[in-house]
Amino acid sequence: MHRSMDEPRGPVELPGARSHPAMSREYADPGGEGAPLPDPAVLTALLDRYGWQRRGGAAGRYSRWSPPGTAAGASLLVPENAAFPDADDLLSEALTALSRSAAPSARDVLVALAVPSDEIRWWREAPESAAGAAGASGWAEAEELRSAARQILLAGALAARGRAGYHGARHRRKARAALDSALIGPAPGGRRLTAFVPVDSGRAVAVQLCHALHATREAVDYQRATGGMEAFDSAVAAGVSRELTEALVALVRGSEGAGIDVRWAPAAGTPDGCPARPAPVEFSPGDLPALRSAGARYLREEPSVPVRITGAVVRLRRSGPRGPGIVRLRVLAGAEVAHVRVELDEEAYRIAGHAHLVGLPLRVEGRLERRGGFRRLTGASQVAPVQVDEAERDRLMKALQENVDFFEEACAGEEP
Repeated sequence: MHRSMDEPRGPVELPGARSHPAMSREYADPGGEGAPLPDPAVLTALLDRYGWQRRGGAAGRYSRWSPPGTAAGASLLVPENAAFPDADDLLSEALTALSRSAAPSARDVLVALAVPSDEIRWWREAPESAAGAAGASGWAEAEELRSAARQILLAGALAARGRAGYHGARHRRKARAALDSALIGPAPGGRRLTAFVPVDSGRAVAVQLCHALHATREAVDYQRATGGMEAFDSAVAAGVSRELTEALVALVRGSEGAGIDVRWAPAAGTPDGCPARPAPVEFSPGDLPALRSAGARYLREEPSVPVRITGAVVRLRRSGPRGPGIVRLRVLAGAEVAHVRVELDEEAYRIAGHAHLVGLPLRVEGRLERRGGFRRLTGASQVAPVQVDEAERDRLMKALQENVDFFEEACAGEEP
């Protein structure tokens, strides 16, 4: 269900995500029993990141911070370090003031304190309108930004699972699971968006996305300067893919320019091999032809994959009582996809039917084709049921019933 634009602008969950640990009241009630206090250096780094102004204080003891801009609210006193006798009292008072502050950034600071999270920020420069002049955005514009941000995060998660010019349906379940604890919080105006990606579960995604975005920018620059697409081929090693280029097209399309900025969690430090403050990556409408060409190139050149799949038969279909038919398997092992569609000759189809009737998985060899998103297996051979004990058979059947939603999603739009 869509959220009203008049609702509070605090962070909201990605659709289908589990509740984010930062949404607890750990810092909403800083005086509560057992609530940990943050490192003063982390708190000051976050206040500075979110535009709070340092306005004096006692040198070497504490600093005073005021809300950004014209936001109303009391200033905070933050100790320089935790060694002073009154450091805990000052930190508790600062957290209480943040939880009561009317400044929109106060909530973001509390979220970042509760669970150390890398931040990924998006912005779009949309054509000016009467609503835009008043600081608002249209419903469609806000939804486009949100959708593009989700696609970019998923592209980063896919790249963290493995490098490929085109992932298709591969790795998607685990890539989505890596984003379960991420939060997305809109900024006022609807033209900016921030994702909080917890370090414990998502740092690999943030790091990979940072590398991939910069590699994409360099490849686009090379293509625009020389007309060659070679840089996109080498950029695959940095995590660039069709999924990422298509997501960037969705971000930039209809705007006057867009950008992404990655910032590391102060509590976790800078990841190995990354700059402490990565430069924002910006794209313009003039980059769209290169991005679209790269996406088409990745789709065209990603090779099919030889596999040996073990899967549970979930659907059988053929036009008559005899002859070849089409089988859908829920993949249990052998490929990083949820389901595959296999065309079998009459004998293999009969074997698949018997395996389905007795609740046995099927083993089949072939090539996983990029057409259809790596959901089709061609050249099927060595089709045979896999013998399992009763306990394993029951487990497989239970898992099949519990994952009907994945089956429906994988099959959507797959019919020829």
